[in-house]
Amino acid sequence: MTDKTRPHRSELAVPGTNVRAMEKAPALGADLVFLDIEDAVAPDDKEQARANIIQALLGQDWSRTAVSVRVNGLDTHWCYRDVVDVVEAAGQVLDTVLVPKVGSPSDVEFVGTLLDQIEQRNGWEAGRIGIHILIETAKGMANVEAISRARPDRLEAMVFGVADYAASVQARTTNIGGANPEYSVLTDANASGTREIHWGDQWHFGISRMVAACRAEGLRPIDGPFGDFNDADGYRSAARRAAALGCEGKWAIHPSQVELANEVFTPSDAEVERARRILEAMEQGAKEGKGAVSLDGRLIDAASIRMAQNLITKIEQIAAR
Repeated sequence: MTDKTRPHRSELAVPGTNVRAMEKAPALGADLVFLDIEDAVAPDDKEQARANIIQALLGQDWSRTAVSVRVNGLDTHWCYRDVVDVVEAAGQVLDTVLVPKVGSPSDVEFVGTLLDQIEQRNGWEAGRIGIHILIETAKGMANVEAISRARPDRLEAMVFGVADYAASVQARTTNIGGANPEYSVLTDANASGTREIHWGDQWHFGISRMVAACRAEGLRPIDGPFGDFNDADGYRSAARRAAALGCEGKWAIHPSQVELANEVFTPSDAEVERARRILEAMEQGAKEGKGAVSLDGRLIDAASIRMAQNLITKIEQIAAR
């Protein structure tokens, strides 16, 4: 079975055409590195990128990070060779296969069947290689709940692919992630005649729906790219929004974003301390026959326990890595 406990705070994208970047990637501190044969690689370079990735998987030490390969979409003629060639050559190194533009459960089933057959042919442990997918089309979002139930033995995580999703739904934006001043409301005038502009989160619905589908089936929801890698504050803001909605991590399209993602998606010492105090207070309350108790002047109950336990589990998984 695939390991669904590994952290995904930071997922670093590395093009398969950039050999030097692939050499550096294992030591950059990302929880997961995915070597890309899809959007980051021009059509004429696909086969060479695939060969470069196989060489990188076999020739480097990936023990400090999980490693994945983003294959080409199922609507292309490169996809099956990406899966077969890379997994047959380096499947014992690979942790997951990242599948783009998933639109229906059958897309997950197709890749899962290929992995089944490759593992059987080679006598490998069944189900060890996970499937990691991108929800980045209108069809994928419309079917996200059904997709989340496909291949529970392999499906591990979903990523919200904001750029392709924006194109698919014909959103009026050219930014990759981040805020959009056009997505705002204008308040009524106050006593002095002033009207305020309040920006909204254009991607709130998509991320929230994907998160709910993931949590219903025990998958890990991940936020996708933030295009301006020179804007650390903008990246942090987008990551914090994703974390607040329930995401466990975010893509890094540049090495400088890895540390930012790890920072945002690692619970702070204060959060961990409060979670431990909640569990201790509720344990004491149970001994006294109480279903709810107060801590620092605030009510805590069974729901508080679940939230605190989730946070403690997360920090234990990060420590285990």
